[in-house]
Amino acid sequence: MNTPMARLPHRALAVALSMLTVTCATAAWAKDNQLATSSAAPVDLANPLVGTAPLDKQTLLGNAPPPGEPTYTGMTTPGASLPQSATEAAPVNINADLSFATGVPVAYDYRRPTMFGFSGGGSTYGARGAPIVMPVVGDWTVPPDYMASYYDKATEKASPGYYTVDLATFRTKVELTATQWTSLMRFTFPESHRSNVVLNLRRAGGDVEVVDDHTIRGVAMAGRRDRDTDGPYFVAEFSRPFTTFGTFHAEVTATGEGLGREDVKAARPKVSGDYAGAYVTYDTKAGDQVVVRMAHGHSAEEAEQRLRAQDSDTDFDRVHAKARARWAELFGRVEVTGGTAKQRMLFYSTLYHAFASPRMIARKGEHYIDAQGRDQVADYDHYGPVPFWDTGRNQITLLMLLEPQVVQDIMRSELDMARERGYMNTSFHGDHAVFLYDGAWQRGISFDYAAAYTYLRKNATDPNGPRGYLAEYMKNGWIADIVPSGNPSPPYAGGKAGAATTLEYAWDDHALADVARRLGKMDDAQMFLRRAANYRNVFDPSVGFVRGRTDDGKWISPFDPGEPYYNFMMKEASGWSTLWLVPHDVQGLIDLLGGRAAFNTKLDAFFSTPYQPKGICRDCTGMIGQYVQGNQPDQQAAYLYAWSGQPWKTQSLTRRILAELYGSDASGYGFPGMDDQGSTSSWYVLSAMGFYPVDPSRPDYILGSPIFDRVRVRMGNDKVFEIVARNNSTQNMYIQSATLNGKPWTKPWFSHADMANGGMLVLVMGPEPNKSWGADASDAPFSMSVERQ
Repeated sequence: MNTPMARLPHRALAVALSMLTVTCATAAWAKDNQLATSSAAPVDLANPLVGTAPLDKQTLLGNAPPPGEPTYTGMTTPGASLPQSATEAAPVNINADLSFATGVPVAYDYRRPTMFGFSGGGSTYGARGAPIVMPVVGDWTVPPDYMASYYDKATEKASPGYYTVDLATFRTKVELTATQWTSLMRFTFPESHRSNVVLNLRRAGGDVEVVDDHTIRGVAMAGRRDRDTDGPYFVAEFSRPFTTFGTFHAEVTATGEGLGREDVKAARPKVSGDYAGAYVTYDTKAGDQVVVRMAHGHSAEEAEQRLRAQDSDTDFDRVHAKARARWAELFGRVEVTGGTAKQRMLFYSTLYHAFASPRMIARKGEHYIDAQGRDQVADYDHYGPVPFWDTGRNQITLLMLLEPQVVQDIMRSELDMARERGYMNTSFHGDHAVFLYDGAWQRGISFDYAAAYTYLRKNATDPNGPRGYLAEYMKNGWIADIVPSGNPSPPYAGGKAGAATTLEYAWDDHALADVARRLGKMDDAQMFLRRAANYRNVFDPSVGFVRGRTDDGKWISPFDPGEPYYNFMMKEASGWSTLWLVPHDVQGLIDLLGGRAAFNTKLDAFFSTPYQPKGICRDCTGMIGQYVQGNQPDQQAAYLYAWSGQPWKTQSLTRRILAELYGSDASGYGFPGMDDQGSTSSWYVLSAMGFYPVDPSRPDYILGSPIFDRVRVRMGNDKVFEIVARNNSTQNMYIQSATLNGKPWTKPWFSHADMANGGMLVLVMGPEPNKSWGADASDAPFSMSVERQ
C-alpha cells in the first residue's frame, strides 16, 4: 500500500481504523438504513431461473463439454416449491427418457426452446418428477413422442413458489404453484373445441385410472421414483369436468420404423404399461381456465389424504400467496444492503436453491413409510437423507445458522434411519454425516449425541458397513487403487478413488475424534485422532501431490496431477484439486509442502496453472487455473490462505469467483456447475456474506470479502449478527482492519461463539491489500497439527 496509513505499525493501524469506524458509525448506519428501506423485498429479488443455464465463456469451462453433450448447468429447477418441500411443480423441456445421461439426468435447461410438459410431483433432481402434464390445443401425440410447444422466453417468469410461461404453439398460459404436499397447475386456454390436458407416467410406466369426470389417479412402477419422499401413488383433481377422456400407453420395443407400438382408446377408464396415461378434452372459450391439483403418497389413501390436507388449498392465487409468504419469512432472516442489483438478485436466488434439500417426508402427526415399509406416525418433522458429500460441506452450516430447530429434526431423522438400517447414511462418497452432528454440537444445538455416536462409530469401524474398503483403510492407513488395463486416458470412471477416499475418511475421523472426546470416550478419541493423520500416507513428497498407491504400497505411475479422474485415485477431480482436501489439518498440509512460503507458491500455482488435460471432464467447469468451482472437492481452496499468512489473496479470489463464475453468462443465470441440491448455491450465499466454513464440523468461519455493505443475519435464536463493510466497492475488496463486537480483530476468521448471542463484525475495506492483517501465524485458524483449541 502507498497510503500514509499503510506505514503505521500493524496494531496501531488496527486501533486507529477501529476508532474511525466508531466515529463514522452514525452516518454510515443512516445511509445503510435508507438503502435498505428503498430496496425491494428479498422474496421479490429471488429468481429460481438462476442455476438453469451454463457459463458461456470457454476460458471458464476448461475443455468441457465432451462432444455431443451439453455444458453443465446448475441442474436446478425453476419450478414452484416450498423450502425443503417434498413436491415440486416444475417445467420439463428435456425428455430424459430419450436423452443421453450426463451425470445426473436433468428435466430443464434454460437453453432449450421447446416445452413438452410439467411435472406434478417428486424431485426434479434426476428428472424423476412425474407424472408429466401438458396442455395441448389440437392434435396431441402419445409419449415419448411428446407434442411439444415453443415457448416465449419473454413470458417465462419464476419467483419463490411460482412459475409461469406462455406456450406459443398452443396459445396457452401455464402457471404453477405448490403447497407442502400438492402441486397446482393453472392452464389458461384459447378458444378451441379441442383443449386437451395430457397426463402420463414416464418410461417405466405403471397404472392410470380415470375415476370420474374430474379425477385421475395412478401409481408408478417401482424404481421410477422409489427414492423420492412423496411416494409413487398420485391423484390429480381437475377444477372443472372434462368433456371427453381416454387412456393410452406405449411399448417402446421396436427396432425398425418408429419408436414402437401405441395403444390409445377413448372412454377407457384404466390402462397399464409403459408411459401409461390419460387425456381429457375441454371445449373452451378464450380465457377459460383449468386448474389441476395433484398430490402423491406411498398409497392411494395417503395421496388422497394429502390432497385434502389442511394446507392443500384449492384456490390457486391463495396457494401462491401462502407460498410467497413462507419464502418471505425465510428470506427475512438475512438482509443485505449495498452491492449491485445483480448481486442482490444472485444472493437471494442462491439462498432459494440452498433450501432444496433435504426433503421433508412427514410433518409431526402425519403418516410416513419407514425403511421396512411400515406405516408410521411422525412424532416430529421427518426429513429424507442429507446428500452429505455435497451439502454436508456448507449448506448444513447455513441451516444451523438460520434454522437450528430444523437441523435438530434432520439429525433425528438421520438417527432414526440409522436405527432402521443399522448404519448412518453416507451419501455417494466419504462418510460425512459426522460433520452434521459434530458441527451442530459445537454450535450449541441440543441433541442426544451419544445415541448418534453409536452409529457414527459403527460406520467407521465395521468393515461390513457403508464405508467402502474400510478394512484396507484400517489395516494400512490408506486405500490402494488398481491400475486399469492399458492405462486408458482419463477421465477413467473405474477404480476405488483410493487417494481421495483416504483423505475423506481421515477428515471424517477427525470429527469423530472430537465427538468421542466430548462424550468422554478417550480411547476412541485417540484412535480416531491417529487415523485422522492418514492423509499423510497418500502424499508423495517427491512430486508434492496426493497420489494413488498400488496394493504393494508403490506410487502409481505414470502420474499427471492435471488429469481429472472420476474414480481412479481421485474422486471427480484431478491431483491438483484433491491436494487441498485436508480441511481438518491445513497446517499439517502446509508442513508437508515445506512451510508457508512453499504452500503459498503451490496454492498460487493452483489458481494460475492453465488447465490443459488430455481427458475431458464434463463436470470440471467453473475454472480458474486448475481450480474447479463446479464440483465439491476443492471448493474450500480459496480460503486456505487464511492459514498461510496471506488472507488478502482469499479476499481477492472469492470476489473473483463470485463475479466470474455465477451469472456471468449472457442469460445472467449461469452456474459454474451442478448445484448438487444446494451445495454450489450455499457457497455463493456464505461467500457473498463474507465468510465460509472450510470445515463444517468445526465452529470456525473463515473470512473472505463481503460483496455487500451490510449483512444482517437473524439466527435461529432470534439474535442478530451483522457484518458491516465500510468503504466497500468492487475495487475496495481488501480488508484493511476489523473490529469484532467493538474490539480490534486481527484474525482472518471468527468462531460461532463470537456470533451466537448476536454482535457485529466491522470490516474497513480498501483497494490495496493490507498484507500484515491476519498474517501472523498465531492468528491462523484451527489445525489438528497445532496443539491449541
